[in-house]
Amino acid sequence: MKIASPKFHTKHLTANAEAMLRCQTALEHYDREDHQGAQTTMRPLWKGVGYRPNTSGLHESVAEVLLCTGVLTGWIGNKIQIKDAQEMAKDLIGAAISYFESVGDLKKVAAARAELAYCYWREGKFNEARIMIQEALQRLTTEGDTRAKAILKLTTIEWTSGHFFEALTILNNNAALYEKTPNHTTKGAYHSQIAIVLRNLATPDNRSEYFQRAVNEYKEADLHFKLARNPIYRADVKNNVGFLLYKLSRFKEAHKYLNEARRLTFSLKDKSRTAQIDETRAQVLIAEGKFKEAESVARKAASALVRSGNQCLVADALITQGIALARGGKPEQAQIVFQEAIELALRVEAQNKAGLAALTLIEEVSDLSPATLQAAYERAREWLAEPQSKEVLSRLNQAAGKFVSSVRLSAEDATEILLSRGCDFQQGILDAEREMIRQALAQANGRVTHAAALLKLSYQGLAYIIESRHPDLRKERLPIRRRRSPRKDLPDN
Repeated sequence: MKIASPKFHTKHLTANAEAMLRCQTALEHYDREDHQGAQTTMRPLWKGVGYRPNTSGLHESVAEVLLCTGVLTGWIGNKIQIKDAQEMAKDLIGAAISYFESVGDLKKVAAARAELAYCYWREGKFNEARIMIQEALQRLTTEGDTRAKAILKLTTIEWTSGHFFEALTILNNNAALYEKTPNHTTKGAYHSQIAIVLRNLATPDNRSEYFQRAVNEYKEADLHFKLARNPIYRADVKNNVGFLLYKLSRFKEAHKYLNEARRLTFSLKDKSRTAQIDETRAQVLIAEGKFKEAESVARKAASALVRSGNQCLVADALITQGIALARGGKPEQAQIVFQEAIELALRVEAQNKAGLAALTLIEEVSDLSPATLQAAYERAREWLAEPQSKEVLSRLNQAAGKFVSSVRLSAEDATEILLSRGCDFQQGILDAEREMIRQALAQANGRVTHAAALLKLSYQGLAYIIESRHPDLRKERLPIRRRRSPRKDLPDN
């Protein structure tokens, strides 16, 4: 099989040599986040995600082609959210591993298993991914770019799991490896990851120090990405620097970096990344109190991201838009936008994003109904069961306080309970339950069916609670309509 392509001088190459060259070039496009270039390079061998590569006529390059197309399938599938892409990628990479094992190439087996682990990570299976990549690293004992990239995958798994100290320890312990590697893209990724970890380890006490250290690490990463001629990664770094400068209230500098990042992405016609930078800018504008402008920028960013197909990024932009609306005095519109963000995130099973949207709804919209507040808090607590930062945990605790306050007894009722019955815990629960039901009935205009829906109860369940535990609430509900017995319509005998 001879593969022809006008972009490669391949007439002098065998089919196997040409296939190896295409794989190498495609993975270089992968390193530069150029998925179109990667797919075009592999086009004579591979039709794209969802297809197996054509390896007929190939021999020693079969495993490389399977591995390359597996890596690209997992990456592109995640980037544009193709259903079952990770399963397809695992199948291709697994086939490549079998080939490498059959010829005893243990280093290639380990490198392929590191890529396989990344597919599990994209699926949210962090423990499986961690174990797999740690096993791969036990075989990748030789210092070099392959081991360096595998370690970066491991630290990515750690910090996305919320294990920031573990990630920082791994990065610090392998500093010498990254100093030696000649690959500037790998060096840049190393400094970028340190910055990410420092940003997430920041606390109120060390916030300024850690953020400044993170800014310095990002600047170091930018230098290496510049040497690697990797404008996409440079744009990402400048966007991150802009974000950190905004967190340090250095808004003018933040806008400067965001302008530089946007120029890079705009020149590359990367509309998705341009929209992400605009979403960061909207956050800066919110911090500056420019809510109307922030809302407009965030709304346009969300619209542009919809076309990219990445619903998680759309949810991020909608959350920012909701904040701008709420702080700009439009709470009703803000609530609608937050709920849209929740729906989008759940559609792609991104519960963490949905949880953040629900949590932000509680924080930003002050006059939520008790039922909505309860629903938002319960969902946020469930979807953020394992907060990935102390900041999120603190926000959840504050939301819990707001939720409890919404069902708190009046001062008169509390005094009556304390004076006449003592501090009765069970009675306190009953009183809180009574108040929530009363408010739900009021919101539903006395209709038990609608009140039950607001409280996430069945009609029969709520009716039973009212009759058995809170009979004084009968006057709050609409009168019960008794069905007439059909016997009464029968004539007397």
